[in-house]
Amino acid sequence: MAETQREPVPRVDTGELDVAHAFLKFQRHCVLKKAEGLTEDQLRKPLVASGTSLLGLIQHLTEAERFWFDHHVGGADWSEEDELDMAVPEERSAGEVIEAYRAATADSDRAIEAAGDPEALMAIPTPDGVRHTLRWTLAHMTTETARHAGHADILREQIDGVTGR
Repeated sequence: MAETQREPVPRVDTGELDVAHAFLKFQRHCVLKKAEGLTEDQLRKPLVASGTSLLGLIQHLTEAERFWFDHHVGGADWSEEDELDMAVPEERSAGEVIEAYRAATADSDRAIEAAGDPEALMAIPTPDGVRHTLRWTLAHMTTETARHAGHADILREQIDGVTGR
């Protein structure tokens, strides 16, 4: 099967923060690419026993971006009311979910740029009291995003056969 969505990984090699940020951006792009050209119904359709859909993955990653970069790195307020799961409410359109993810990643990019140094510590410690570095947060979110990009690959292939990173 042809990999119709295959793209090369980033070739950035200008410094630790640049490389880490480039790979996170690439994984985010891969997630959004899996949603391109699909209908609202296709984006919402759960194709695995857990009920996961492409749109649910995007909504979940929006929350993760806001939690780790806005809240922990940037110091923004957070409450349980801000938490989203993978069940997208019917009144929330696919366009709204995707736009919220784009906005969250743009805000995250600003928080990353403001921190500016891989050694910078989180403004807000994690619930266990640890103030991780920006390096750790980038590694964590790149891993989380890549994991869900892989899920999105499988879901997209089940929908219409499109493959590739």
